[in-house]
Amino acid sequence: MSYYKHHIFFCLNQRSGGQACCATHDPQAAFDHCKAQVKAEGLAGPGGVRVNKAGCLDRCAGGPVAVVYPEATWYTFVDKADIDEIVEQHLKQGRVVERLLLAPDVGR
Repeated sequence: MSYYKHHIFFCLNQRSGGQACCATHDPQAAFDHCKAQVKAEGLAGPGGVRVNKAGCLDRCAGGPVAVVYPEATWYTFVDKADIDEIVEQHLKQGRVVERLLLAPDVGR
């Protein structure tokens, strides 16, 4: 068994020159909200969930993005309600949130 059941990474990367990037969608707020929700649900820590910041995940055109491991499930999101759904459905219950999946062909 791995150290964490789920590990979610939020891209917080900022690109220069007007290029598409996650930072233009305030991913810090989503990261903060997810971290708080995971803690409030008692999911944080070894055997549970780890919430981390990430640099560029190279899927900028779909931003903002987050990825959950070990499943390698890629999500895009709009607001705190989307983050709540990811926490409840995926991180807590182990069910992928189909409506928030990032299309597999979305890249930079």
